[in-house]
Amino acid sequence: MTMNLSLLIPDLFWPDISQSEIYNNLSMPSLEILLSKSISTRNQSQDMESWLCNAFNVAKQQNNWPIAPIMLHADGSGLMRAGKDFWMRADPVHLRIEQNHIMLADSQAFPISREEAELIVQDLNLNLSDYNLSFLPLCSDRWYIQMPRAPEIQTHTLSQVTCMNINHFLPTGNESVIWHKIFNEIQMLLHEHPVNQARESRGELAINSVWFWGGGNMPQFIQSPYTHVWSNDDLSRSLTLANNTNHSKLPLNANEWLQTELSGNHLVVLDALPGKAKYRNAYGWRETLKDMEHSWFSPLHAALKKGEINQLTLTILNETSSQDFVITRSNLWKFWLVTKSLSSYAIKH
Repeated sequence: MTMNLSLLIPDLFWPDISQSEIYNNLSMPSLEILLSKSISTRNQSQDMESWLCNAFNVAKQQNNWPIAPIMLHADGSGLMRAGKDFWMRADPVHLRIEQNHIMLADSQAFPISREEAELIVQDLNLNLSDYNLSFLPLCSDRWYIQMPRAPEIQTHTLSQVTCMNINHFLPTGNESVIWHKIFNEIQMLLHEHPVNQARESRGELAINSVWFWGGGNMPQFIQSPYTHVWSNDDLSRSLTLANNTNHSKLPLNANEWLQTELSGNHLVVLDALPGKAKYRNAYGWRETLKDMEHSWFSPLHAALKKGEINQLTLTILNETSSQDFVITRSNLWKFWLVTKSLSSYAIKH
């Protein structure tokens, strides 16, 4: 019985390479063995959404990943269908001016209730009706726009711009001026919105803008290379739903996962690190990584030694590159491959 496992691990390496001390006294023996004994390849940088779309053979549309129509079905509890319309995400965000930059925080940084989302979207639809678009808050922190045709713009994924200066990531293309105007009108509308006045009185961040991204029509072709996908991530779940690939919630640890009768090609998405990395939560990132060593890397190392896994691939995504580390059981016995510290890989990323 052949069983291959791919681990997708965004931000396994701390994004700020100048802070090498973050790896001090961080014991990761199994992960370090797996990395050191593997064959590694380096590719261009990509965020998790881009990687997943590529993995499922989703094609870009006008240089945008059509994530909104793909996720629509899952977020709409199976009742929504993309049809022939154009769909785009318009997710609630908080913008903060810092010197001459405008920095963006996504919903990881603030709570938002269903009621707040519906009140804001109600006003957006009322005040922006001239633009022939309709906002739908299918989840409290994931909003959608429905339009009869695709606008001529290129956008960036929300994860690309989170904790970044948005001036470098605003929509471009033939109709970008219109969308910059919509963007500004939304900010003016939300500046003193009653929902935000109530939030600020409670000491919460204002929802003072939205981020447009992930627009497209429903792809005609989505193909999975995996027998089964295991994740808590909603995009990967939506992709499996779109092409009838098996999907399960992420198990608590690798031992629980290994108890399942497994064969074929499996993808496990370990995405607990990006939130800590983007918001520079060093303590949270270190503690999460320690837990992953105990829960995933150590038992998977043992399973590989026993031959329970034929091939293990670790795909590590960072702001500067993406890397694949491929290891088989026979690689573990290559004594001449010296085990290197995690920090030595991080310096190169």
